[in-house]
Amino acid sequence: MPAAVPAPAKLTTRIESWPIAGSFTISRGAKTEAVVVVAEISRGGQTGRGECVPYARYSETPDATLAAIQAMAGAFAAGLSRDALQAAMPHGAARNAVDCALLDLEAKESGLRIWDLLQRPAPVPCTTAYTISLGTPDAMAAATAKAAHRPLLKIKLGSDDDMARIAAVRSAAPKAKLIVDANEGWTTDNLAANLDACHRAGVTLVEQPLPAGNDDALMHVQRPIPVCADESVHDLASLPALAGRYDALNIKLDKAGGLTEALRMGDAAHAMGLDIMVGCMVATSLAMAPAMLIAQSATFVDLDGPLLLAKDRDGGLRYEGSTVYPPEKELWG
Repeated sequence: MPAAVPAPAKLTTRIESWPIAGSFTISRGAKTEAVVVVAEISRGGQTGRGECVPYARYSETPDATLAAIQAMAGAFAAGLSRDALQAAMPHGAARNAVDCALLDLEAKESGLRIWDLLQRPAPVPCTTAYTISLGTPDAMAAATAKAAHRPLLKIKLGSDDDMARIAAVRSAAPKAKLIVDANEGWTTDNLAANLDACHRAGVTLVEQPLPAGNDDALMHVQRPIPVCADESVHDLASLPALAGRYDALNIKLDKAGGLTEALRMGDAAHAMGLDIMVGCMVATSLAMAPAMLIAQSATFVDLDGPLLLAKDRDGGLRYEGSTVYPPEKELWG
């Protein structure tokens, strides 16, 4: 028997802006607001929602992402399924919002939580990293001191004098576990020295030290601590190139193009012997909620986006310190 064609669905989308508490700075620049795109898919009186963050690193803009989602309205009116969506749209932010909206809709229509529907473990609370933005060593030490009570900190680096920043941060938070994220900001010339400085400071993980496409040096340098791919990995097809270069990968739904692909990536990464980090862009709890399913098998969880906002979406995830709880069904899934 041929598979049943889903009933027609109505697709709507919009751009939203959420102020950041202060500013958020990485090696590629700073921003004071999170601009997200929300997709809603309605059918039979139920509506599923998904949220994405267009990423300028990959030439994504809010307007272009909005247009890419709107272009799928006819396909959903004709009954496009989530499986068919994976081939109908490329990986990236636009497909993420639509994929997560479809999953939310499927959960609402079935009356089941999405993890039960997907036959995945029910999510439990996790400890998330808390991000310290890039700045001068003194500024980063001051920001770290305010967050030193948190068990896991993610330190943005990727500029000159990173060894001084590492030392300053460690001095300000002697007991916290540290993750360093260079955001492609190191070079083959300073790679070994920076890795050594991280090792001496007791850093647990270094994320994307070299530019994607220029990371061959990782195959030849001594890696005293695990190195995690971020910009060097997007979807399932990009995993084989990580072998020999990386010890872990950062799965972000906006890169993968949704939870459907992200779950496949997680399964494949474990089969390759790679650790998983689940990451996020600065966004509301609607974007974090689907990633909680990836977090259940992740060694490192970085879902602090709402903590960096001046105000989260109503009904957002519950955060108690650095502990993040699974979503209620009214939010997602």
